[in-house]
Amino acid sequence: MTKPAWHASEANAQPAPARPPVPRPLIVLGFGLMAVSFMINAMDRQVFYPLLPEIAATYNFSLSEGGLLATGFTLGIAVAGIPAGYLVDRWSRRTVLILSIVIYSVGTLVTPLATAFGDLAVYRLISGCGEGMQAAALYAAISSFFLVRRSLALGALGVAFGAGVFFGPLIGTGLATSYGSWRAPFVFFGLLGLAIAAVMTFSLHKGLTEGTASGAGEVVAECEHLPDTPYNRNTILLAVASAAGGLVFYGFLGLYPTYLRETLHFSVGQGALATSLVGAGAAMSLPSGWLGDRFDQRKVLLVTFAGVSVSGLLLFAGPHTTQWQFVCAFLMGTFAAGSMFTNCNSMMQRSVRPRHVGRAAGLFVASYYSAASVSGFVFARLVTTLGWQHAALWQLTVLPAVVLVPVWFLDSKRTAP
Repeated sequence: MTKPAWHASEANAQPAPARPPVPRPLIVLGFGLMAVSFMINAMDRQVFYPLLPEIAATYNFSLSEGGLLATGFTLGIAVAGIPAGYLVDRWSRRTVLILSIVIYSVGTLVTPLATAFGDLAVYRLISGCGEGMQAAALYAAISSFFLVRRSLALGALGVAFGAGVFFGPLIGTGLATSYGSWRAPFVFFGLLGLAIAAVMTFSLHKGLTEGTASGAGEVVAECEHLPDTPYNRNTILLAVASAAGGLVFYGFLGLYPTYLRETLHFSVGQGALATSLVGAGAAMSLPSGWLGDRFDQRKVLLVTFAGVSVSGLLLFAGPHTTQWQFVCAFLMGTFAAGSMFTNCNSMMQRSVRPRHVGRAAGLFVASYYSAASVSGFVFARLVTTLGWQHAALWQLTVLPAVVLVPVWFLDSKRTAP
């Protein structure tokens, strides 16, 4: 007799008793709280980029140092990815989730206290570690509960993240202008994160974070055809693609506001709006997730990386008008954050058996953000050596085009529905 796909870990394993279904109002409340916490995560990290010129002026950072700080916090996310993946497969995802929010909020709160490059980098790494833990816990919880429609559910999370990317720079620069200091937004977002962690402690139903498809009332598909290891052909190829995606997107995101302000001479408001439109593109993760659930995800990713490549070319080789930059920034957000992030993430989890979903989430976080951690530094060095247009050509156009090769060899037949 075929063993249940979700609960079986060994050939002779006994199915675990199904959890009682979570009431719909608590599902809506819990998902809403997790989405809001992820939006705050995005605001928290996004506020640094448009304020980088002011921060660099305060500490006399070079472009390379500023680029490293802008994206270096993602090293903390990467370092936390694999351990967090193991934790959420073994511990309470709810506990890991709430603790992670506290960690990155404290890191944000102490950022204004920095006196030099060294302690500022440490505070950024602390924030990154908390954000990496939160990402792994969120992805595992959402993918497990909404097993069949995981891409759509992750896409909904992406919309919340995109909203944070959109509003973060606008709110952050507004606070910095109002208070006359770049430090004010970090205090605001740090306190906001601690507040949502407190609310989640008392309001987030454990059945939503620890639940399975049976608890959600979804149909669990058989997964006998999936490899009995979280590290297989698909996940390794997707890790390569995800790493390239992190190198592309965060290299762009970290220095694009600097390019707009120092090379194209955009105002602070215009630069913030262009960066926010990247977040508006990231909100396209909802239709992108729907496409990933409905069609061959390998083909969706082929179109996605081609779109990233073209968007990078148009941004830096096209006209310098505000309208052109706004449209192309939105396109880059759509392909790089909306589709690439969502579909690499969900396909990696579809390529493992359900009991390994935490480790798959951790692998995605580690591969994506390990490359992202050095992306700003790499892009800055390329800019220093080659200039903006040629640097963008190699990192934002050629690299995603090369990634089409590993994506081509993904095996769609070795994935779960």
